[in-house]
Amino acid sequence: MTFTRRTVLAGSVSLLIAPSARAAAVTDAAGRAIPIPNTVSRVFPAGPPAAILLYAVAPDLLLGWPRANRPDECAFLLPDICKRPVVGRLTGRGNTANLETVLALKPDLILDVGSTSATYVSLAERVREQTGIPYALLDGRFAATVSTLRKVGALIHREAAADALAAYAERTITTVKARVDTVPAAQRPRVYYARGPRGLETGLGGSINVETIEFLGARNVAGERKGGLAVVSIEQVLVWNPDIIVTIDADFAANVRSDPQWTSVAAVRAGRVYLSPTLPFGWVDFPPSVNRLIGVWWLAKILYPVQFPEDMQALTRDFYTRFYHVTPSDADIARVLAGRD
Repeated sequence: MTFTRRTVLAGSVSLLIAPSARAAAVTDAAGRAIPIPNTVSRVFPAGPPAAILLYAVAPDLLLGWPRANRPDECAFLLPDICKRPVVGRLTGRGNTANLETVLALKPDLILDVGSTSATYVSLAERVREQTGIPYALLDGRFAATVSTLRKVGALIHREAAADALAAYAERTITTVKARVDTVPAAQRPRVYYARGPRGLETGLGGSINVETIEFLGARNVAGERKGGLAVVSIEQVLVWNPDIIVTIDADFAANVRSDPQWTSVAAVRAGRVYLSPTLPFGWVDFPPSVNRLIGVWWLAKILYPVQFPEDMQALTRDFYTRFYHVTPSDADIARVLAGRD
């Protein structure tokens, strides 16, 4: 049986598991009291942001991944954890988790990181009613990173590990924001975020996909419209004429400088097209989780090189050691920063 949102919201199932002994409830980001077992040893991630967050705080608790990790991704993660099985996803695009599989894994907790809107609350409640498994919703917005880290620590009884990462996140956010605030509005660049091989998918104003770009005070050229991702025309990009283009697509980055449709764009003429690192996870939004913390430093150095003189290799090594539990070599870091898979 495929466990999609439609299945969950359409009706109930009879499969239930007996709840284990519960400790005091923890309130999630949606204000729901989540009864947590005294011992949490198995956690099911509802989607990629939850899997990355859980891996960072307590990799041993991660039951599996929403999709299979590639070998080049596993090179930057703990090998035994990276190779854990594919368990599918309960939320987001292409819900694929199988209900029987979820129950057979016997998780102590289902963790979801992202939207806490009524739709997701309804889904979480339905899953909890049908399975008997506590289902916690955490805020996936970049601004909530610190509180989300601390909340997951409370949910899984790993407060010390979560607090250490939350302290790093708080230092990063505070330091970066303080420096950006010194940059006059007139000196903040106009940025286009290009997704897809043609570069014509972008994030509108307030989209989770461009949160870090907007956090850094850059002027998102697509920001006048509010929403999520949108497909735009090359004519619209020409009208926007951004100073900087940030992309997550290697094909687009490789071809845009020779594409006659793009050559008159200011960012292309100036050679200011930047390919975001993606190993083991994207640095801008793919997916949007704690991986964006290192991406903020990378973006800040691109947008405001004078205000951010830090060595990106050192920052990357420190972040990967803390959050991914591996210390990459200089060659590995160079490969990451070059955007090479």
